[in-house]
Amino acid sequence: MKLKRLGKTNLLVSEIGFGAWAISGRGYGPTDDKESIHALHIAFDLGVNFIDTADIYGDGHSEELIGRVLRERNDKETIIATKFGWDFYRDGGIRSNLKRNYIFFALEKSLKRFGREWIDIYQIHNSKPDDMERDNVYETLDELKKQGKIRFYGVSAYYLEDAIEAIKTGKPDTIQVIYNILEPEAENKLLPLALKKDVGIIAREPLASGLLTGKYNENSSFLKTDHRYGWSKKFLEEGARKVSRLKFLEKEGQTLIQAAVRFSLSHKAVSVVIPGAKTVKQVEENISAAKAELSSDELKRVRELYRNNFLP
Repeated sequence: MKLKRLGKTNLLVSEIGFGAWAISGRGYGPTDDKESIHALHIAFDLGVNFIDTADIYGDGHSEELIGRVLRERNDKETIIATKFGWDFYRDGGIRSNLKRNYIFFALEKSLKRFGREWIDIYQIHNSKPDDMERDNVYETLDELKKQGKIRFYGVSAYYLEDAIEAIKTGKPDTIQVIYNILEPEAENKLLPLALKKDVGIIAREPLASGLLTGKYNENSSFLKTDHRYGWSKKFLEEGARKVSRLKFLEKEGQTLIQAAVRFSLSHKAVSVVIPGAKTVKQVEENISAAKAELSSDELKRVRELYRNNFLP
């Protein structure tokens, strides 16, 4: 597994990490905790040293599973990136909460679940820049840095514009954004800016929430516990059409999944990509992308397809 420098943090992270939303039991349908734990062990055995999660994933369940595996392995070296900002601790539903006291509270809860004394990268989770500024979130995070409760902090952004605005403040050490074959827009402005400012990039959803596995079509359906439950028949049909145009990336010894993960690593600004997994088989295929290759001609063809909406 190749190690890459994560921007100005100077942390050396495995280029393929472990995205831990799926093991929470929410977001990607039901899970088996025993299989999830086995998958985490296999990921670490195969060289993964970076894991990304969030306190809201399964109301802490993802963090609890990770903490259990870290304790079983007596692992104090794996780099943990988690997120905060959505308060699920109170009755009445989930709400955004970026107040100083809540951040301190949420961090302590996460630390307890992990069994750690600090978080390596503490990320603001899909919050609006105005809300972050109003609640002086960066000041709170700087305080936690000084206390040794977190080593670095970052922004996990839903919108590219929010990520760009965060970088311009000069505050975050890392930025997490969607970057994949079907959604490569980050490479236009965000990734060059991150390179210039030496901000580490964590690329999420390299498989476009599963579309780039090639398994789904207009007849696919999802359980209500799956965030893809709301995908329309038209959306799935369009996704399948686009993916069908990428079959040239499949070749002897290389699957579309491996090629897709490799694409998300193709930009020099990206330090680590975090494909999700909840089974050993998924982990092994994700990590095998470390050996995948995309030529400059193939990358050029992919980008031409995107510019032409994947039409012939």
